Amino acid sequence: MSFSRSSASALKQALKATAPKAGRQVAKRSYSLLARQAPQAMMATRLGATRGVKTLDFAGTKEVVYERADWPLDKLQDFFKNDTLAMIGYGSQGHGQSLNARDNGLNVIVGVRKGGESWKQAQEDGWVPGETLFDIPEAINKGTIIMNLLSDAAQSQTWPEIAPLITKGKTLYFAHGFSVVYKDDTHVVPPKDVDVILVAPKGSGRTVRTLFLEGRGINSSIAVYQDVTGHAKEKAVALGIAVGSGYCYETTFEKEVYSDLYGERGVTPILNPITSTPFVVNDHSWHVPRPVRGPPQERPLPSEAFNETVEEATQSLFPLIGKYGMDYMYNACSTTARRGALDWAPKFKEANLPVFEALYKSVKDGSETRRSLEFNSRKTYRQDLQKELDEIDNQEIWRAGKTVRALRPDANKDEL
Repeated sequence: MSFSRSSASALKQALKATAPKAGRQVAKRSYSLLARQAPQAMMATRLGATRGVKTLDFAGTKEVVYERADWPLDKLQDFFKNDTLAMIGYGSQGHGQSLNARDNGLNVIVGVRKGGESWKQAQEDGWVPGETLFDIPEAINKGTIIMNLLSDAAQSQTWPEIAPLITKGKTLYFAHGFSVVYKDDTHVVPPKDVDVILVAPKGSGRTVRTLFLEGRGINSSIAVYQDVTGHAKEKAVALGIAVGSGYCYETTFEKEVYSDLYGERGVTPILNPITSTPFVVNDHSWHVPRPVRGPPQERPLPSEAFNETVEEATQSLFPLIGKYGMDYMYNACSTTARRGALDWAPKFKEANLPVFEALYKSVKDGSETRRSLEFNSRKTYRQDLQKELDEIDNQEIWRAGKTVRALRPDANKDEL
């Protein structure tokens, strides 16, 4: 859902006036590089910036936005002065959120399987065994806010061991509503005597961390499933800011998981076929990105196929949409391209509507949940996944893309 023009303009002006300058560039390939501590001056700017925007008009609907300006660093640290945040799991979200909360001066510990890959990664990032790094049961016992950021499948598998350790007075925190909403399939039923809250960043844990280090912040949804203390909502907002959110939007566990599963399945899956299909030879091959008909001299070369689809979409069109909106992108196109896009858009919408309707039904009735749990719980999960990814990587359009990407001005020329 997008801003109305007036509120979007107001927000842009507010952000432009107060946005901190980006910090040093962060290497995207290394978690350890992302583990460096944010400069104190940057932290003060990040949590202290005043934007003056509270209630915004989102396409005719008024919504309250909870901002980091409401939680300066001293207030944040005072609010959590008696708490220990126990981060359970050190995957993408666990990594990013725990490091951000640590840099914000909160008492954070990490709980993962001792000796595993996550344990080793956590040590590389500065977590100390016996001081800030523990196995999962010990971390839960030591923590007051239990941040369960294991994968959805792992949350289901480990719940019988974890549940008895979440005792009265603790807070149970999730970054996704999956386990709680689909409790009939996951068997994750929170204890009745604890606050249960959610902070769901709208991006990967790597993005959460990178934006934090740049002095920016990610959008996050916050929700309360169970409020025993009467302070669950305030706690959710504060934790949202602590883990790197610039601003937070209130939702429910149900709405978060439905929109998340629907959105990621409705957007991510179309990226490969929508860029490959125009150049597919027939319905049985994804390996030769060239037109079905026409003599050889009319068929584009692999480099041209990639440039006319993936490269144009990712390097030109998507950035314009993200920064200025869809109408701006159309206005930036040539008159011929714009006319064709506007004429064909309704046809694509009509063709795809039945697919999206089936998708939403599959999300709502739990079919997507059961499929995810079944696949991600397999002992051969990683091998099965890699096989699927290798099939994509071996498609001609993506093999051609490796060479095209290496030719970009900012590319590492050693990749050629």
